[in-house]
Amino acid sequence: MSRFVIMITMALGLALSAAGSAQAADDAKQVFDFYCAQCHGEKGDGKGINVTKSFSTDPRNFTVTADMEKRSDDDIRTVIKDGGPAISKSPLMPPWGATLSDAEVDGLLAHIRKLCKCTAK
Repeated sequence: MSRFVIMITMALGLALSAAGSAQAADDAKQVFDFYCAQCHGEKGDGKGINVTKSFSTDPRNFTVTADMEKRSDDDIRTVIKDGGPAISKSPLMPPWGATLSDAEVDGLLAHIRKLCKCTAK
């Protein structure tokens, strides 16, 4: 009987973990769509609705694997929290550290890595 209880408990734990991961991915996408997509585009291609010819630089295209794998996870976290100037990038990238929780920033990092289909080198 105890093996059965252990197996049920493990199965339930795995199911909850998978559901939690799916929920976290959905939450990260919602945060990205609200805070980032206006400039970086819904697909992360740098073609958001706020981008105009008057922008002094193009927003980062997260779908270019070769460019994105050059950025460390810490660089991406820093630019999300502290804005573009924190890593010598555009001041048009605002800081979101006072708005987003650490969990939301980590979710955005995971979402961005999903868009680029890459990991940091």
